[in-house]
Amino acid sequence: MKTANDDVNFIRIMLENKERDYLSEYAQLSSGTRGREKPEVECTYRTSFQKDRDKILHSKSFRRLKDKTQVYIRQSTDHIRVRLTHTLEVMQIARTIARALRLNEDLVEAIALGHDLGHTPFGHTGENVLNQILKNGFKHSLQSLRVVDKLERNGKGLNLCYEVREGIAKHSKKRCGLFTAFGDEFPSTLEAMVVKISDGIAYINHDLDDALSFGLLTESQIPDEFFKILGYTNAQRIDKMVSDVIINSINKKEIVMSDLIHDTTNSLRNFLFENVYLKEDEIDEAKKAREIVHFLYDFYIANQDILFSEHKKNHPDDSIETTVADYISSMTDRFAVNKYNKLIAKK
Repeated sequence: MKTANDDVNFIRIMLENKERDYLSEYAQLSSGTRGREKPEVECTYRTSFQKDRDKILHSKSFRRLKDKTQVYIRQSTDHIRVRLTHTLEVMQIARTIARALRLNEDLVEAIALGHDLGHTPFGHTGENVLNQILKNGFKHSLQSLRVVDKLERNGKGLNLCYEVREGIAKHSKKRCGLFTAFGDEFPSTLEAMVVKISDGIAYINHDLDDALSFGLLTESQIPDEFFKILGYTNAQRIDKMVSDVIINSINKKEIVMSDLIHDTTNSLRNFLFENVYLKEDEIDEAKKAREIVHFLYDFYIANQDILFSEHKKNHPDDSIETTVADYISSMTDRFAVNKYNKLIAKK
């Protein structure tokens, strides 16, 4: 006799079959995943990528993104983008592109939600400090992978599928272009490439929008060609970039833009580097942020007993430098500032 449990057990199979019937021939099917590092019983009513998305969404590191800087450290306002809202905007853009191209939205969503989990407090300012200090450097993309592999769940990790992990690790871009990769290692799925380009579309537009909203830039400072080609409002620019990706990538085994929109978008990105990102790094708040990260790193290296009373070392083989970097990179801006102030007051 058929039971309700039998119906539930059939749901994942039904969803996997639906993917086979509907998704593009270039999409990554959840049933075709390269699997997890550790065997795990799969859910009866969610695909593997749905399950990974939910793991990330319910993680502590995801919740901490709400108190981590995106770009603008000095702006104390409810309307400035933070690392969490950036993540959600990346996810929304990526899902729009994926749906139009009939790619796997669940995989796209999981990668997008997890791509910045390893980001430091104070945005790239904090990342640059750790990159300079640590012998092997520090990249937030690789730290994000470390978070989901080794740090979440008290050192057990989230045990995500290969395709999600790869997309998280390989989402970053070089300054010279949106379709570039560190070490020239590109992800193997189109879904990961969608997140990679959506990350760029999101931060180029919301960082420009924030700069204009808070008077860090004026429209007169921005070359008119950007407005004429991409649009005069934030919504128009996002729509232009997203639609261009869709039009030029549909029914192809690659994610691309037209030369005009790609070159203009990349020129706008370079403009932001010169007129926002590099200048933001010189403001007093950024200098203070660097001082805080430097101080905390030196303090915990010199006071390992205090470090381990506050932060559990989950992997015995990790060096003390790695453990300190794990702890500092996990901090929110607020936690790092409060910890710094308390330690300074005791000196």
